[in-house]
Amino acid sequence: MKRNVLIIGAGGVAQVVAHKCAQHNDVLGNIHIASRTVEKCQQIVDSVREKGSLKTAGELQAHALDALDIEATKALIGKTQSQLVINVGSPFINMSVLQACIETGAAYLDTAIHEDPEKICETPPWYGNYEWKRRELCEQNQVTAILGVGFDPGVVNAYAAIAVNEYFDTVSDIDIIDINAGDHGHYFATNFDPEINFREFTGRVWSWQNSQWVQNKMFEIKRTDDLPVVGERTSYMTGHDELHSLSKNLDVPNIRFWMGFGDHYINVFTVLNSLGLLSEQPVTTAEGQEVVPLKVVKAVLPDPASLAPKYTGKTCIGDKVKGKKDGRDKEVFIYNVADHAEAYQEVGSQGISYTAGVPPVAAAILIAQGVWDVQKMVNVEELDCKPFINLLNEIGLPTRIQDEDGDRLLSF
Repeated sequence: MKRNVLIIGAGGVAQVVAHKCAQHNDVLGNIHIASRTVEKCQQIVDSVREKGSLKTAGELQAHALDALDIEATKALIGKTQSQLVINVGSPFINMSVLQACIETGAAYLDTAIHEDPEKICETPPWYGNYEWKRRELCEQNQVTAILGVGFDPGVVNAYAAIAVNEYFDTVSDIDIIDINAGDHGHYFATNFDPEINFREFTGRVWSWQNSQWVQNKMFEIKRTDDLPVVGERTSYMTGHDELHSLSKNLDVPNIRFWMGFGDHYINVFTVLNSLGLLSEQPVTTAEGQEVVPLKVVKAVLPDPASLAPKYTGKTCIGDKVKGKKDGRDKEVFIYNVADHAEAYQEVGSQGISYTAGVPPVAAAILIAQGVWDVQKMVNVEELDCKPFINLLNEIGLPTRIQDEDGDRLLSF
């Protein structure tokens, strides 16, 4: 059994991960949290202790770490005797942390694909540009690396695999729909790191259609769905991580990702983008100071972690899957609904962070128990996803399915 967890990152998602690891430290062992700013890590430690999240007595410590420094990360893994590393820091550090895990033998988990700070929306498949290049090295070193095991990517990958394997003979379309019907009360804010958030939308939109990559502009294509709990919502086709593994691992010709945006968000985003304020390239001010516009915008927007106390409403994220079963057309919607206020009450974070932070802890538990300790690099859909869904049902993210038989909890 693998034990002791090193959490890298100190944002809203890391807070959820820490609380959930604490709630299951009888399985996961000691918990360590590390980022550049040790004070933020300590705040998470304090939050876990204040809410009494620790299930049993055990270590819970904060550490300072530059995760781009592979040797420093290896040293901290060794010092803390961590066999599980949950990377919920910036996606800029993925490859460094992954390499540290390969060299120490620790299991690696992350929730988003690696990004190069100098590049936006690279040519697909994105995993093929970075993580998948270490597949052979992981297998040679018998290192378990589970990529993109947040909600999207992550849980939605599991939904796709379960739909394909359990409910259809053939699948023609998987449409992943992400709706946040919550209200944070601010004029404008992003639910996670603004820099990463905006980078998703300033480049090209890639989708998998007719078994090939298709390019569109952001906000060019939209759809409206009547969804459980949140009702009728409009979403826009967006490029996203999971498309790049699902298109490779599932034999499905059409896989698209849709994210909900309100008119206000689109208007503000369009103005910022049109003015060049979302550029990642440095500019020089009249005073001779070099600044990166995107980082300036990030600095003036609310910290996503600060949104949680006043956040209300719910999220609805799921996979609408179409295909054939026994020669007849069939459609299912596999989904989760999360509540912002309930998430804050439990772990001190809002619902978006909650949906992203619970799944890697479920994955870590499955690795610790040996169920998912596959000793190679995989994306979620390559694993047996049934125990994952069952565990998520137990620890805070229940899955429901809507089909011709009605709407019900999905369990195995």
